Amino acid sequence: MEATLLQITIYLGAMLIAVPISIRFGLGSVLGYLLAGVAIGPVLGLVGSETEDLQHYAEFGVVLMLFLIGLELQPRALWDMRKRLLGLGGSQILLSIAVLSGGALVFGVAAPTALAIGITLALSSTAIVLTTLTEKGLLRTSGGRGAFSVLLTQDIAVVPALAVLPLLATSAPVAFTEDGSIARLAEEAHPSLSLVDGLPAWGVTLVTLGAVAAVILAGRYLSPLVFRVIHNARLRELYTVAALAFVVGIAVLMILVGLSPALGAFLAGVVLANSEFKHELEADLEPFKGLLLGLFFITVGAGINFATLFGNPILIVGLTLGLMLVKGLILYGLARAAKMDGRDRWLFTLGLAQAGEFGFVLVAFGVSQAVFSDPIAEILLLIVALSMLLTPLSFILYEQISARVAEGGETAPEADEIDDEAEIIIAGIGRFGQSVNRMVRASGFKTVVLDSNLETIRLMRRFGFKSFYGDPSRPELLKAAGLETARVFVICVDGKDTAVNLVRYAKRLRPDISVVARAHDLLHVYELYEAGADHIVREVFDSSLRAGRYVLEDMGLTDYEAHAMELAFYRHDRQNLRALAEVWKPGVPISENEEYMELTRKMTDNLESAMLTQLDQMHDESQTDSPPPRTRGDVGALSGVSRTPRRPGGAR
Repeated sequence: MEATLLQITIYLGAMLIAVPISIRFGLGSVLGYLLAGVAIGPVLGLVGSETEDLQHYAEFGVVLMLFLIGLELQPRALWDMRKRLLGLGGSQILLSIAVLSGGALVFGVAAPTALAIGITLALSSTAIVLTTLTEKGLLRTSGGRGAFSVLLTQDIAVVPALAVLPLLATSAPVAFTEDGSIARLAEEAHPSLSLVDGLPAWGVTLVTLGAVAAVILAGRYLSPLVFRVIHNARLRELYTVAALAFVVGIAVLMILVGLSPALGAFLAGVVLANSEFKHELEADLEPFKGLLLGLFFITVGAGINFATLFGNPILIVGLTLGLMLVKGLILYGLARAAKMDGRDRWLFTLGLAQAGEFGFVLVAFGVSQAVFSDPIAEILLLIVALSMLLTPLSFILYEQISARVAEGGETAPEADEIDDEAEIIIAGIGRFGQSVNRMVRASGFKTVVLDSNLETIRLMRRFGFKSFYGDPSRPELLKAAGLETARVFVICVDGKDTAVNLVRYAKRLRPDISVVARAHDLLHVYELYEAGADHIVREVFDSSLRAGRYVLEDMGLTDYEAHAMELAFYRHDRQNLRALAEVWKPGVPISENEEYMELTRKMTDNLESAMLTQLDQMHDESQTDSPPPRTRGDVGALSGVSRTPRRPGGAR
């Protein structure tokens, strides 16, 4: 017991030390976990042979991750991805198997073993890539979606891979011994729990299809009943128990029929994507997923056999880099064929160039089926582990390339030639900019739209909105769009510094132009105000005011009273922001600006007093004169900070 607790303390302590340091230096959590494993395993020797056993439990983190991803994908969305799954994913797997198997043949490996090597190394790391894409907010980019499609196809491909490997056996079965070495097995194998052993091919097919159908039916009909019973019991911990039991049960069922537990969990997640208990499941399983994935990465680092590595470092490192180079070239070609642009192409290429965690599974299975000899298996395990260890560095390289592309490097597409001018220029056409553009154009005014996201521009054009690709911060593009003659310049770009610099440039070139700028947060408001923006709109302020207004209505205020309180809060907030902007000091944290803090405290007290006075006045007026009723559909005042009072025609 004491030894187990000591091991747990070592693993958790390594996480707490290495991961924050890795994140602090911008290396990401995955590399931190891997380095922590290297430190407590091969370097310090604090953990030993139990790492391999622990890794089998930690692999359940991959199952949980795919279940949670499935929750975010409705069946229709999965069907819409079919072309990417079959096109990108299928092509990547087949091409990688062909090229890597050919490379193994060149090294003198027998054809069946070479094919097994190609199958093993063709798969990438779902755990590392999806974790990193999610952390860096890249999963919704074109490159991120392409990478996800390939990873999902690879997870599905594990099933036929496990079926094919036994057919490639060249000798008697072998297996790993307790000390980590590889030894031959006797002809008789240990019996394993399986629902398909000994069945004919048609029987295996029926049982497999039945298991998949059981997962779908249980997710569709049984799980809602179970969660309703748990909800009525009002015991919070039962939600966690039920969520874990559901996913573990699916994993066990998939293993019994010879399928990938990760694939089964993903399928169950897709089935439950529209469930009313979706968010409960996510909240309950997310902590377990993060902990188990971190533990999995640590065991990968701790399991690296440095003795074999140092015995022939040039060969193993060379093979690892060669693997990543070959897969990278294949991925880059597929990205070009899929017409990915610039940063997305590099994200897709560098993100998937490694071998994956399923490589450990396939190597171990291949050893047990006499597909891999002892030396080949040990080298394959090292190649898989080292390539996973190098993957976070690939993402760092991607960030460097992405920064160069954003600065107008050679790999960035040429900006459009702007052949149109208008009195209104909109820089940035994301969700915020699209709403502004639609409203302005629907009101009869012409706009010129600029954005640096080529995919967004193409989508806009499909909907019939004329727009131009190019970096809005480039002066020559702004002048070509008519900045020197425009009346209004709307700035909706994502980068905070970019928005501030655009305001400064526009006001320096045209002091008379009206600049409307989106602010991401309160500090950004002050920066834009100092730069000279005329109207500053906080991106979530309007929606929060509307939500507050609905709360007041639900608490008993009339529509008119709630609208008046909303308007009063807006006016006081705008006045307060102007005053606070005058005492805000760039580069000085708000908590260290005594004048700002004191003024904020006074304004908070004054705001509450003014709001209560406003409500009392409305109650008094309601006794003598009933105001015209308002409905929920009435549009309240716009939020933001303006330098000028309201002018005729709706300008501020």
